Amino acid sequence: MKIAVFCGSSSGNNIKYIEATKSLGKFFAQNNIDIVYGGGKVGLMGIIADSVIENGGKVYGVIPEKLKNKELAHTGITELYVVNTMHERKAMMADMADAFVTLPGGAGTLEEIFEAWTWAQLGYHNKACAFYNIDGFYDKLFELIDSMCLSGFLKQDYSEMLINTDNEKELLKSLENYKSPKNKW
Repeated sequence: MKIAVFCGSSSGNNIKYIEATKSLGKFFAQNNIDIVYGGGKVGLMGIIADSVIENGGKVYGVIPEKLKNKELAHTGITELYVVNTMHERKAMMADMADAFVTLPGGAGTLEEIFEAWTWAQLGYHNKACAFYNIDGFYDKLFELIDSMCLSGFLKQDYSEMLINTDNEKELLKSLENYKSPKNKW
């Protein structure tokens, strides 16, 4: 299995984000799960990549030329692909991945997972979209998603297609057993 990981180019201000990211990377490697990610060596991006590599896993990075120096492209991974645009980056990551997992991050992290989730809702793919919800980081986001359902802007089926967990084993089991809902149209 190859998982696209979306996460921050910063480490955040809670040591739990770093510790859980290292642990998840080790767990992925020990369970023969490769990752594809944004290609940086900084923040949680670098931490998950380093952890997977250190534990014998494979890591594939995809980084736009413009961000190669800004995000300090990781040269110690299995393979680094340099593309022209963010659109190419996301498309390549989506094509390479069997599922999507989001760790804490900022606007770019949300944009990436929301695009993948939207594509799943529209039937462009049948891959799982998961939030690895370290220390309740995404709890308020899930409250907003519930509000979208209650307000009639989101079907409950589409809310329920998101995996929300902070447990490695539960995450893997949910990814392996994922069944997409009926297509929107």
